[in-house]
Amino acid sequence: MKRDRRARLAALAPLLWLGAFFVLPFLMVLRIALSDTAQAIPPYAPHWEGIAKAGDFLAGLDFEAFRLLWEDSLYLDAFLTAIRIAGTATLLALLIGFPLAYAITRAPKRWQGALLVLVILPFWTSFLIRVYAWMVILRPEGVLDRVLMGLGLASEPLRLLNTETAVLIGMVYSYLPFMVLPIYAVLEKMDRSLIEAAADLGATPLKRFLTITVPLAKPGILAGCFLVFVPGIGEFVIPDLLGGSETLMIGRVLWTEFFSNRDWPLASAVAVSLLAFVILPMMLLRGILARKAAAR
Repeated sequence: MKRDRRARLAALAPLLWLGAFFVLPFLMVLRIALSDTAQAIPPYAPHWEGIAKAGDFLAGLDFEAFRLLWEDSLYLDAFLTAIRIAGTATLLALLIGFPLAYAITRAPKRWQGALLVLVILPFWTSFLIRVYAWMVILRPEGVLDRVLMGLGLASEPLRLLNTETAVLIGMVYSYLPFMVLPIYAVLEKMDRSLIEAAADLGATPLKRFLTITVPLAKPGILAGCFLVFVPGIGEFVIPDLLGGSETLMIGRVLWTEFFSNRDWPLASAVAVSLLAFVILPMMLLRGILARKAAAR
């Protein structure tokens, strides 16, 4: 009995954590999204306080903020831009991170720890300082331009700062460890005898890689893609500092509505929509993977 009680308490702990730090804040944000904008502190007027009748509760809800998201092309364009940039950054991080993780697993055991430290070493520095460093590198006649022109590879400054390319560089650099570490964790546990058996059967190195290594690394690839795409789609600091005014992502729109326009209901509606866009596909994918696992 005591063991069963401990098991229930252990299972209850993550649910309490999720409820306190995810569900409750989400409901607070949703409440603001369904309120009216007001010239007050805080700048919104909720339609209900405490317990209300179901009819009065539903009649008092204001979906104006959500309707505006669909009617104003600014928000849709910001969503699409965020999806495109975050998706591109995720793909680039995968193309760089997978070979890097694979190379670390192939390195001698005594070197793997040091190589992993080099991967996570940027995390020991402030995120904001790292982004500012990229501003120094990418600005006109900055470090990158001087090196390229000194080597004769460029005749004039590239002017990468305040472009979408600079945003992609900053995002890939910042989130690359989130791609490398889960892929490394999966590849490091891979049974090497499968590769040896495929080689004995005459499979080429490319075929062994595509038919054995990549499928076995799929859980790490999916985890890495989520860890890069999810924070990337709502990124604010990198587009603001490296992208300039022309790179409009949903994170910048969210910040503008909260702090500049002080339209908290609209900003909360943006946040709720962004969360729904991220969470729902993850839940669907999780359900598909669970059904596939149960069918085996």
